[in-house]
Amino acid sequence: MNQLLNRFSFRQWMAALAAACIAMLAFGLYLQHGVGLEPCPMCIVQRYALIFVAASAVLAWATGLKGLQMAAAGLGLLSAGFGAFVAARQSWLQWYPPEVATCGRDFYGMIETFPLKRAIPMIFKGSGDCTKVDWTFLGLSIANWSFICFVGFGVLLLVLIVRRLRVR
Repeated sequence: MNQLLNRFSFRQWMAALAAACIAMLAFGLYLQHGVGLEPCPMCIVQRYALIFVAASAVLAWATGLKGLQMAAAGLGLLSAGFGAFVAARQSWLQWYPPEVATCGRDFYGMIETFPLKRAIPMIFKGSGDCTKVDWTFLGLSIANWSFICFVGFGVLLLVLIVRRLRVR
């Protein structure tokens, strides 16, 4: 494991992390617009967490200031932890669905019920059912895979932060 970490620099790891996050976001958009899966509010929150991890990784990659790199990596670690929490909660809801789904309203229901000023922000929260499993790969749902990726990102960031602190 240590040999793999030493093979690439901190900045190279940050570039790879940003690329992985961007690839995941692109795949999510493909599933939404290409396959026709409707994202739920928890999926949208996970997308925002991915954006924050990617932005933090880009910031850590782009700067030469070690203090800013560490701060950006720390922000990425917090974002990955938050994304893992949301993905774990969604996975739990999928495994043990409640009697009544309370993830959000559908698009047309929001437009008909609320004034446009309130409906537009609600649209960006997603309208799919958080408990519904629409897609699987190797027996795991999108939320399960998202959890695994967020945990992997978090572990990578934590190891890189600790390694960078030890070098000082």
